Amino acid sequence: MKFIIPSIGFILFSLCLFNSHAQQMAKQSPLQLNRKIKDESELRTLVLKEFENFPEAAFGIAFNDIGSGKKIFFNAEDSFHAASTMKTPVMIELFRQSAEGIISMDNPVLIKNEFSSIIDGSKFSLDSTDDSEHELYRMIGQKLMLKELIFLMITRSSNMSTNILIELAGAKNVVATMRALGAKQIQVRRGVEDNKAFEAGLNNRTNAADLMTIFTHLANGSAVNQAASDSMISILMQQHFTERIPGKLPSTVKTATKSGSITKVCHDSGIVFLQDGRKYVIVILTSGIEKEEDAANLIANVSRIFYDYIR
Repeated sequence: MKFIIPSIGFILFSLCLFNSHAQQMAKQSPLQLNRKIKDESELRTLVLKEFENFPEAAFGIAFNDIGSGKKIFFNAEDSFHAASTMKTPVMIELFRQSAEGIISMDNPVLIKNEFSSIIDGSKFSLDSTDDSEHELYRMIGQKLMLKELIFLMITRSSNMSTNILIELAGAKNVVATMRALGAKQIQVRRGVEDNKAFEAGLNNRTNAADLMTIFTHLANGSAVNQAASDSMISILMQQHFTERIPGKLPSTVKTATKSGSITKVCHDSGIVFLQDGRKYVIVILTSGIEKEEDAANLIANVSRIFYDYIR
């Protein structure tokens, strides 16, 4: 089921940014197709060789071939700062509430830039220069439909959308739904830029195994229900930031992903759809690498290794 986003003026804005991104991608050297990897042992050797270039890095990887059920893990239970990967759990919880009639995807939601710290309730605001989406900052006081904010939270990783939506969904509700899906360690405690909470160590956390679990539910149509899963995958497939898991895959391969980054933290997670109808879930989490572009390239290389193993 296609998730339809109404025309609200963002379409032209998004197209301009998309064209700019496409031009940048076109400047990169052509993808060099790699050979088929013969077995899991070779895959593991190649993955570890990639990380030898970054001895300072911690990493967690989880892979699930949806058709066969074959799973591969590297440090998959290790905990990481979730960064923007926590936006996928928030989306799932909002779709759950919609399916249960608690909220409607067409509900108008007020755009605001004032939020409460989970530490003491004190107010804080977001800085647009630290956000990857800027149009909402010119719409404060106006309203958008819930589904429009979800779309911006996922495809543009909008922090303002995220904070508005976490307040609406309820962080405890998000965590409860993750536990119901079998994700045992994901913690969504707060919105973005709650500096008092950050200083107190109250951060959103995840591991590769848990993100694999929830993306597996999406791939299988069991995250809420089939219709909701299809709608969420449709949103994830319209992702603007595609330099990581999708970055070195052939153009015939489709992906539905959500990445995340903060200082020395760089992640990606999602579903890869092969041309022959097969699909797999892959999650790659990293921390400790100084330059984000180096970490993103590393994730793209590792993603390609898994593709060459499964294709």
